[in-house]
Order: sequence, then C-alpha cells, then structure tokens
Amino acid sequence: MRVLVTGGSGFLGPYLIGHLAARGDRVLALALDPGPLPPGTPFVSADVRDREALARAVAAEEPEAIVHLAGLSHVGESWKRMADYFDVNVIGTENVVAVARGRRLLVASTAEVYGAVPEDEQPIPETRKAAPRSPYALTKAAAERVALAAGGVVARLFNLIGAGQSPAFALPGFAAQLAGIARGAAPPVLKVGNLAARRDFVHAADAAEALALLLDRAEPGAVANVASGRATSIAAALDRLRAVAAVKARLEEDPERLRPLDVPMLEGDGALLRALGWRPRRSLDEALADLWREAQARAARPA
Repeated sequence: MRVLVTGGSGFLGPYLIGHLAARGDRVLALALDPGPLPPGTPFVSADVRDREALARAVAAEEPEAIVHLAGLSHVGESWKRMADYFDVNVIGTENVVAVARGRRLLVASTAEVYGAVPEDEQPIPETRKAAPRSPYALTKAAAERVALAAGGVVARLFNLIGAGQSPAFALPGFAAQLAGIARGAAPPVLKVGNLAARRDFVHAADAAEALALLLDRAEPGAVANVASGRATSIAAALDRLRAVAAVKARLEEDPERLRPLDVPMLEGDGALLRALGWRPRRSLDEALADLWREAQARAARPA
C-alpha cells in the first residue's frame, strides 16, 4: 500500500513509518523538515496549512491512504499560542481532508478531547462525548469533526511515551534534567509541575502498531482509543524514572510547568482496537529506560 504520512518526522511519525515500511508499504513522509526519519524514507517538505503544496504531494505520489499526524500538541503551550494551534490543527486538517479525495484517511487525535471525566466513569469509552478543556483539546475536537464528516478514522491517542519525544513534555523533560544532574552540569534539583495527574501511558512503538491496524481494518467514521487501560500518576512514573537513572535530586515545584487547567485523570477503554486484536506489548518501564538512555546520549554531546 502507498501511504502518505503528514508530520512524518515528528515524535510518532518515525515509529509508524518504520513499522509500515517493515511490512512492505511504500511510505512518503511529509513534514517541514526531514528530522529523524528512518533511512531511505522518501520525503517532501510541506506545511499542512498550504493546501496547494499538499495537493502537489498527493498528485505526485498518488497514495492509497493518508495518515495525518502533523499538528501542535503541547497542552500548556496551547494557552499561549491559540491562533497557531487553530491554524495548524484545524485548518491543516481541513486541507488534508480536502486533498484526500476519497482515499483512506486516518487522523491522529488525543484523549484530551474527553476533558475532565469523573474517576468512577473511567476507563473512558470511545462513545463518550468530547468536552475539551484546553485550546489544544478544542482544536483537536474540531479536527475530529472535519475528519469524521469526510469518512475518516480518528485515533484518540492517550499519553504516548518513548525515545524521540521532546523534552518539552513532562517525562522526557525530567529525564533531560536528571541527565544534566548526573553529569554535574546542573544542581541536584528537579523542577516539576503537577505530579498528581494520572495518565494512561502507551509506548510509541505500540501506538504505531495500533495505527497501522486501524489503517487496515477500521470502518470509515470509526473512533478508536489508543490506550493501555491503566492510569499511572506522573509522580509514580517519575519515581520509576529516578530509579532507572539512579540519580538523587530533590523536587521543586516550578510555576512555569503548571497549566491553567489540568485534567486530573485520563484512562482509556480501547474496545475497538481490542476487538481487532491489538494489545500493548511494551511496558512503561521499557519506555522510561528508552527515555533515560536517550537523555544520557544527548547530555554527552558537545555543546
């Protein structure tokens, strides 16, 4: 199958592209820059806000399917850049839908669209109505409506984790801080935000396998949670990361790392993917070990 992946050089893109290529698909990555793409991946530089550039890429490659991963995804940052988030996440998705022209379409969304769900109503089913509480979640909920109206499939990703994730996010950020402390480049103080929030963590490699399965077998208009079904507090995940790193540091709350609104808990019921035979195969501890190895490697590079 010929597949076009937007946002192909982002965090999840290389995992998905590697998985699709390994099974024999021809994949074209579309992004602003090639970044850490798997070697040999065909690449085109384009912005999803540029419909004409998207149309040219589709006309040249004639993909049978499009996976739309491109987007802005940091909840905290979305409060400061609302217009950018709307342009990229909503207008960008409208453009992708417009150039898809009946091709199979899979659009990556987020569990954040569910908003604050009472704990006794979790794990969250895929049938639950969206109730976004941040600009990021609002733009993704709007993008979902655009995709579903065109017969696309929506994958609501819970908290992905793994090597390649930006240190702007909580756990890779903690790993980067710990690596700096371990090398003596920073004092033994770990700056943190809200550690009480509980999240359903999914290894990015497992998420890639889930997306490939949805691309193959999900019905048009389907919504699927990509979730493990188990929520872990950020505090507990950080404790496990500190155990992996074996680095001592005291915690200090950083107001800059606190969000205006933070959903207390997100735990997903991935019924559709379970019915298709998907199960997460990698643990949170494996993902944390990957983060730590990558953080150490980054810290060791010359400035």
